[in-house]
Amino acid sequence: LKSMYEVFHCPVIGLAWLVQSQNLVTDNVEVMEGDVAVISCRVKNNDDSVIQLLNPNRQTIYFRDVRPLKDARFQLVNFSDNELRVSLSNVSLSDEGRYVCQLYTDPPQEAYADITVLIPPGNPIIESREGQVIEGNETEMTCTAMGSKPAATIRWMKGDKELQGRSTPVEETYDHMFTVTSQLRFIVTKEDDGVPVVCIVDHPAVKDFQALTYLVVHYKPEVKIIVEFPDGLPREGQNMELSCQAKGKPHPQQINWVKVDDDLPSHALITGPDLYIENLNKTYNGTYRCFAANSVGESYDDYILYVYDSRAGEGAPRAVDHAVIGGVVAVVVFAMLCLLIILGRYFARHKGTYFTHEAKGADDAADADTAIINAEGGHNNSDEKKEYYI
Repeated sequence: LKSMYEVFHCPVIGLAWLVQSQNLVTDNVEVMEGDVAVISCRVKNNDDSVIQLLNPNRQTIYFRDVRPLKDARFQLVNFSDNELRVSLSNVSLSDEGRYVCQLYTDPPQEAYADITVLIPPGNPIIESREGQVIEGNETEMTCTAMGSKPAATIRWMKGDKELQGRSTPVEETYDHMFTVTSQLRFIVTKEDDGVPVVCIVDHPAVKDFQALTYLVVHYKPEVKIIVEFPDGLPREGQNMELSCQAKGKPHPQQINWVKVDDDLPSHALITGPDLYIENLNKTYNGTYRCFAANSVGESYDDYILYVYDSRAGEGAPRAVDHAVIGGVVAVVVFAMLCLLIILGRYFARHKGTYFTHEAKGADDAADADTAIINAEGGHNNSDEKKEYYI
């Protein structure tokens, strides 16, 4: 019995609601079509009353441990004073309904176990309105999940981003199956090319049920001009090669070179996407344009050519040297001017002090002779200073 219980009990899907009637207890069961359902009639405080199990038509499936119903899919899993447990294998939609656990007491007691059969949908079908979408246009996709019970729900993912679809009313078929359809619309960009769009079907009977398709987005070329040579500034006498790099979907089938408002140099050579010009001179100055086109549209990129003379690269370092020298000279001149100003102020200050001391004491003199006598440095003591002539 233990091994039989394990075999029949494992496939049962959860979601049980406790149903009680006095001392009799049972559970509702959800089971996937084709799996095994287990119905358990349990008795609390049984006083040796008889337990039996009836089908939705009130026919006795088991009376105690005896099976009157001739349906071998019903098997006894456990029988005791407190439980009657029965398994139903290979469940089909016709098995759905209310089963009755009955306890012979006075009055009789009943408890009800509802079996719900889950039927997963068939493989989801995803369809696109068009196989290829042009950048900037709207695309529409449809995902259908057919033949499920209960009705499934549908979600959409574009890459790692969830998008909101619009579900149509659920259709119920004659056998109580459901079909669900969801539509998705969005504007595409060139970055969407190759991105997966996934239709995810959610249903209690299945997990990770999905279908996917990959976006195919057509877009006009992206054009870029690359200078292959020379390196640095183009100079007179040098050769030049420009390469036109174009990317689009479908791949650009046509690439053209022109010179804006003028003709290409007479000896310019075009090889596929490359433009080759030898022996540059200033008459070649101007704007060179590369066009690339596919079935979606046309794009271009420009290169402005300015040809320098052959010595254009030599003058730059000299200009830098002259600037440095000029800066040094300016600093030296400024330092000399500052020094002259400081020396001039110094001499001017000391000269004023000399005259002040020479005249000190002369301000209060009554006449010139007295002023001379009173002045510092004057000969106020003629006896002390004598001159001798030999």
